[in-house]
Amino acid sequence: MNDETTEIREILPQELAERLRRGERPVILDVREPEEIEIARFPGATPIPMGEIPSRIAELEPDAETVVLCHHGIRSAQVAMYLARLGFGRVANLRGGIDLWSATVDPTVPRY
Repeated sequence: MNDETTEIREILPQELAERLRRGERPVILDVREPEEIEIARFPGATPIPMGEIPSRIAELEPDAETVVLCHHGIRSAQVAMYLARLGFGRVANLRGGIDLWSATVDPTVPRY
């Protein structure tokens, strides 16, 4: 999934939180494993583990704004690049993942 020529937009947790507060509703794609999601949920996210993305791509809308998240932002950046290469034009990576979200936006989300 690595392609160093593809630039993916990143969104900071604070920016996403503000947009959600304003009522914007991008698709939040959580690419962590089910056991990780059990520890720290992102409300309203669509859970599809990274390894299942190719076989479940039809569940996603290429024209929808999509914010991809994982634990620290590494896997989600790879998935965001993959989606962009498939023609998803409005994809962004949640910088720092659920960990930075917990540290800067919602401390009730457990860190692991």
